[in-house]
Amino acid sequence: MITLNSAFNPGRPAPPSRPDCFIPCNENCQVDIHCTWEPGLDPETPANYTLHWKSNHSERQHAFHGTSLYGLILRRHFSSHDNLHVWVQVKNQHGSVESGEATFNTAEIFKPPPPEVTWSVREPLEISWTSSCDQLQHSLGSCDVRHRTGAGQDWIQEGSFHGSFTFHSPRPCSVYEVQVRCACDSGLRSNWSGSLWKSSIGTAPVGELDVWRDCGISPQSSDCVLTWKELPASQACGLILGYAVRLSHLDSSVVFVNVSTAEHRGPLVCEEMKCYLNSSLKGVSSVSVSAYNAHGASGPSHLSVPVTVKGDKQKGFYLKMTEDNLTVSWNFSSVLSENLKEYVVQYKLTGSPLGQGLDWVRVSNSNTSAFLKGQFKRYKPYQVSLLTVSCSNLSSGSSPVQHLSSAIGFSHQGTPSRVPSFKVQSIAVSDVTLSWEPVPLLQQNGIILFYQIGVNRHNVYNVSSSLTSKQLRVHPGQEYEVWIRAVTAAGPGENTTVTFNTNPHEDYVYFGLVLPVVLSLVLVLVLVSLSCLCPGAKTTCPLMRQCFLKVPDPRNSHIFRKVKNQINDSSDWICVCEPHPKISLLEVVEIQSWAFKSSLKKTSNPEGSTRPADRDRSSQKDRTDEEREDTVTGDSQRTDNKYRAEAYSRIIDSDEEEEKGEKEEGVDCCSSSKELLETGYEKHFMPTAEEILEAV
Repeated sequence: MITLNSAFNPGRPAPPSRPDCFIPCNENCQVDIHCTWEPGLDPETPANYTLHWKSNHSERQHAFHGTSLYGLILRRHFSSHDNLHVWVQVKNQHGSVESGEATFNTAEIFKPPPPEVTWSVREPLEISWTSSCDQLQHSLGSCDVRHRTGAGQDWIQEGSFHGSFTFHSPRPCSVYEVQVRCACDSGLRSNWSGSLWKSSIGTAPVGELDVWRDCGISPQSSDCVLTWKELPASQACGLILGYAVRLSHLDSSVVFVNVSTAEHRGPLVCEEMKCYLNSSLKGVSSVSVSAYNAHGASGPSHLSVPVTVKGDKQKGFYLKMTEDNLTVSWNFSSVLSENLKEYVVQYKLTGSPLGQGLDWVRVSNSNTSAFLKGQFKRYKPYQVSLLTVSCSNLSSGSSPVQHLSSAIGFSHQGTPSRVPSFKVQSIAVSDVTLSWEPVPLLQQNGIILFYQIGVNRHNVYNVSSSLTSKQLRVHPGQEYEVWIRAVTAAGPGENTTVTFNTNPHEDYVYFGLVLPVVLSLVLVLVLVSLSCLCPGAKTTCPLMRQCFLKVPDPRNSHIFRKVKNQINDSSDWICVCEPHPKISLLEVVEIQSWAFKSSLKKTSNPEGSTRPADRDRSSQKDRTDEEREDTVTGDSQRTDNKYRAEAYSRIIDSDEEEEKGEKEEGVDCCSSSKELLETGYEKHFMPTAEEILEAV
């Protein structure tokens, strides 16, 4: 009871419970009285407890001080058949309060030890017990029995039994937990005995196994293992001896696998109430698993192995994870099929082997949230996925599975590791492109919110965690130091730094680099040209011959295109009006200087002028000298008489063997000699009269 003062003064302690006092008896009864009590409503508040008592025949009060919830009344403070009044006072800095008073006779508070309980061998579910009351010189009184069929269940208590108890109509496949307490013909009842467990009449396992598959963090991976949860004791109906597995392959073949729980090194691995086969499900379309004990097997549990993934990334999937539990909620009503059977929420510790670090829970199709208990490691990523199971296929018995969405969760976040790679992808005059590799999932230590990029310790840019490159504006011709780091809810990680130099300005590149190179090339060409020009009009420069020597082709001459007949007289102009002559060979022989002057006089026009003088005279003169020199050198068998006046010129016509009866048209020199000599070919290769005279 809380007094009025303590109710209005929250600092005062709450009153403790009424004390429970007894004289414990094991092999022999002790002489002191033991008292225990329960604290008030605020047990964490420091307080001092005092046990008070007094007898009916004495007004003197006794006390036992301490801070625990236990006190002793020594034998010298009471008589054998004394009536005692006992209470407890609790006191702290804010005040004190007393408990209710307990009254008893010291001869009636003996407590015997708990009985020894055993299962009877005659009946499947019958217990018997023995008491130590006879050792205490007392006869056995009545006993109480309490039992339940699973941990966490409420006890069912029954009383007034003597020596034995039988379970009538026990539930099949149930494990019973039993406790007993007894009293002698006088005194208190003993404490409850230790628990005993026993299963009811054995039958085959009931219910079905919860079968699933572990494909890592990839829902569409074909490299999966088969896993399931062990049956609870209420459904196992005894010791599970093994499992029968049926594997249906995509090629319509079927394989049966029988695995025993007694084999510790076989394909079956069982730990923490889960089992899995350490063989791959690649090529398997569906499976079924049954558990069996000494009385039979359970019904098969079917599972469709392939998983269909929704094409679009679904939104509306939320999760919250702590170190002890995981809460998931979703909203996908618009994308669900009509034959939806149930949801499956699973989590997988990223990086753990197949068959380990996985758990799942099945949720009704009417729910949109799930709650999972577990021990989630700090800074470790867990992939949480939501899947749906549709109604089973009548032909195969399996239920199609569809993956809706996944997300990464952390029970506790820390700062991430540094970015593993950060480099310059391209550099321009005014911008630079940077690229990096994301922080690996196992090293993120939390959800990466964004990346930070800092330039020369002045500018900092926040970049989306989904990007792996960034273009920055820079100034030409400068050195930059750029760093990058990842950021989680716990803060930023370490920096990864890169240094680079930007290109100079475009004008500087042109005027400083390109233009000098071009001018240097032009200067080299000019020097080469000047070196090829030697003084003197009669001598050809040797370097000129190597650099600019070009052999003329008479087929390009306008004059010889119209030549048909051979003309040996050098004093007449060649003027033939045949439209398309074909020239096979032109041979030119040196003409003596005095004879060549006479020939030039005969070929001059009436005004006394020679050919036009608007050509490159030096080029023509040098080329004529080269031709004359080469011709004389090459024809060693020709006469050396320098006074010979006859000029020799022979043309071999390619049309000489054509029909002789072809009609030849008259020639009246379609154009004057001046016009014939002014074509482009003659201007380039043939010397003028003045050049020839100067050369002679």
